[in-house]
Amino acid sequence: MDYVRLGDSGLRVSRICLGMMSLGDPGKSPWHLDEERGEPIVRRAVEAGVTFFDTADMYAGGVSEEITGSLLRKLFDRRDDYVLATKVFFPTGQGSNDRGLSRKHINAAIDASLRRLGTDHVDLYQLHRWDYETPIEETLEALHDLVRAGKVRYLGATSMFAWQLAKAQYTAQAMGLSRLVSMQSHYNLLYREEEREMIPFCADEGIGVVPWSPLARGRLAGNRERGTVRAENDRLATMLYDDGDQEVVDVVGDVARARGLAPAQVALAWLLSRPAVVAPTIGATRTDHIDDAVSALDVTLDDDELARLEAPYRPHEILGHE
Repeated sequence: MDYVRLGDSGLRVSRICLGMMSLGDPGKSPWHLDEERGEPIVRRAVEAGVTFFDTADMYAGGVSEEITGSLLRKLFDRRDDYVLATKVFFPTGQGSNDRGLSRKHINAAIDASLRRLGTDHVDLYQLHRWDYETPIEETLEALHDLVRAGKVRYLGATSMFAWQLAKAQYTAQAMGLSRLVSMQSHYNLLYREEEREMIPFCADEGIGVVPWSPLARGRLAGNRERGTVRAENDRLATMLYDDGDQEVVDVVGDVARARGLAPAQVALAWLLSRPAVVAPTIGATRTDHIDDAVSALDVTLDDDELARLEAPYRPHEILGHE
């Protein structure tokens, strides 16, 4: 496993981040894994050297955080041995203040997340989306207070427009508040719109990119063709990708076969080679998903392979900001 700094911050993370969205209640979602079924997967990641784990308060109605906290306490001897990330924005209840990035909701949300996670702090607290109703000054002040209180170590964000991230960064700088150190963008070989503005901005500003859906909800790994439970129950995948992306998937398969690799290894190796990318956030429902992701760190694609992989790309509408 390789370890690098998250952007220009002093925080070091593994080059693979394990996303914990698959942990939850199987009774409510057929592709969720309970703690017993999730433990072998998380254990395999820990044994491979993964120290970076990402969840969110709204995943499985908070159950993901509960299982994540339980497993990490079981698998690590010390809290400081891993980097724990969670998020705030989406509804966590029926009340009018149970959502968004207001000071009220942020303070309630972090306390609820810490209870579920069973810890006194999170290492990376991320804005799960942009809040068009709350002034960014209010949000940044609330987040800075959490850093000063020791509940949060670093701040990050997820999918938004580059102008929004820029506004947050420069507002924080002007007000003397904690700045964001990471951006979790929707970014993979099927969706490269982030290369137009977001990735160059992050590279210039020293913001680490931790892409979500690096395998395009399994399409780049070939999982969509296998009739997996998640593939059959993943509505978001049909919103983000379509049959027009198949040419890219086919080229990934061709390059993988020529190299004797799994398609997931090729797709992740490409992503790991991109500017500003620190650690793809992978989802795993089997231990071999972990093996493919970690082994991608040893794959170096040559210029011809990179050109082949990138050639079939077609522009998309902005997807994943909702």
